[in-house]
Amino acid sequence: MGPGTDELWVCQLGTLEYREGLALQERLRAARQADEVPDVLLLLEHWPVYTRGRRSEPGELPMGEQWYRDQGIDVVGTDRGGRVTYHGPGQLVGYPIMGIADVGAYLRTMEAAIIAALAEEGITASLRERLTGVWVQERKIASIGVHVSRGVTTHGFAINVSNDLQPFSWVVPCGLEGVQMTSITQLTGDGGRLACFRKRVAFRFAAAFGRRQRLVSPRRLARDAPVAPGAREPLPGALPVMAGRAG
Repeated sequence: MGPGTDELWVCQLGTLEYREGLALQERLRAARQADEVPDVLLLLEHWPVYTRGRRSEPGELPMGEQWYRDQGIDVVGTDRGGRVTYHGPGQLVGYPIMGIADVGAYLRTMEAAIIAALAEEGITASLRERLTGVWVQERKIASIGVHVSRGVTTHGFAINVSNDLQPFSWVVPCGLEGVQMTSITQLTGDGGRLACFRKRVAFRFAAAFGRRQRLVSPRRLARDAPVAPGAREPLPGALPVMAGRAG
């Protein structure tokens, strides 16, 4: 493992275009695989985007991709497992770049951390048999989708805090027909919880994985995970190659 073996570097990135976040994950994954950095948790929001996993099917975007783009929502293919989901401002997205040995244990630990953070908001959340993600009764509040390459994870979780839930109703989220989503704001009536909840999630995530949280700046990440020679950031509008579980 890289420097500070018991550390979890936590970086708050603000709001990023999805492809920018994807490129950063790929650089950090390479650095983690080379033991140049310890485990990292990126916390951020995305501009409106539907992301499609490796198991996505055309029927999950029933209006056709152009209709969604006309609503101001991008559509991007990814190498994570699972199917389509939505990201937008007000939703807390977490991308752990971690060395793991057991995918199942990793997912369960991540879910436990999210449930613990929601409990501190006064929300009783739980798991559902044979489904990934976190639920409040019959409604889903957090989705999880991961990809693992050479023992290092990318992608992660998305928790609905104060984001608009309408875009979920325009697709088949996570491939689950009829699923309804919820959010912290919908459940508590408090629309200003994102900054506080982000801290709760970072603390609970580090604790669940037995790590010591260390806040690092985006500049520090750029220094330790630079763009490889000859590589470049993806251009806006460029579609990535589809190449992993989500729900």
